[in-house]
Amino acid sequence: MNNFIAFRTILAKEIRRFTRIWPQTLLPPAITTSLYFMIFGKLIGERVGNISGVSYMDYIVPGVILMSIISHSYANVVSSFYSTKFQRHIEELLVSPVSNWVILMGYVLGGVARGLLVGIVVTCISFLYTDITVNHLGIAITVAILTATLFALAGFINAIFADSFDAISIIPNFILTPLSYLGGVFYSVSMLPDLWQTISLTNPILYMINAFRYGLIGVTDIEIWLAFAMTGGFILFLTLLSLYLLHKGVGIKN
Repeated sequence: MNNFIAFRTILAKEIRRFTRIWPQTLLPPAITTSLYFMIFGKLIGERVGNISGVSYMDYIVPGVILMSIISHSYANVVSSFYSTKFQRHIEELLVSPVSNWVILMGYVLGGVARGLLVGIVVTCISFLYTDITVNHLGIAITVAILTATLFALAGFINAIFADSFDAISIIPNFILTPLSYLGGVFYSVSMLPDLWQTISLTNPILYMINAFRYGLIGVTDIEIWLAFAMTGGFILFLTLLSLYLLHKGVGIKN
């Protein structure tokens, strides 16, 4: 019962946290997405033509949606959990009879909630520019949830190791954003030279974006089962790592 109450409290706090400041958490991705669709989809897309049998606008919509889910699920957890450390609220959790997995699930699902809500907002914006027909709704929803979970876990680990507010922006700026843009959001990996195709296959975000694109418009450059296997494997690894770090008190008890 204590664990359930703690989980519900943490999750409710996380959801209220980002919905209370919706002009900072939900409005910016709507504006940014409109610019992506206007510049890349309309202006550049008319010159690019079709990719894999679909219009360029339809091709980039899944990537833009998933990129928003990735960045916001990650940002929500890394900023929230680090603020808990910085303001010393973490001590109240550590001395309470709450399991580590409850703490982890509360923060991670809060990040998933924000990521999916932003994804819904971006999807609604996309309908102002195009009218895509969803091919495999179940796959699209599953990929969105798994991707949000994966990057919420990554944000949690970043927050554990971070020792300053500057430290929580290093990975998003220098790792997450480049991998997202190079993950096939605006192009098909088949358009690249053979060497760069091979290099691109080392980018895990490429698999998630292609699986999500397959769910929405039925187009992909990779095997869907491989995308699910890779995403599931990363989630399992990061979950176990997060629980281990919480158990050892790394970055928390010192």
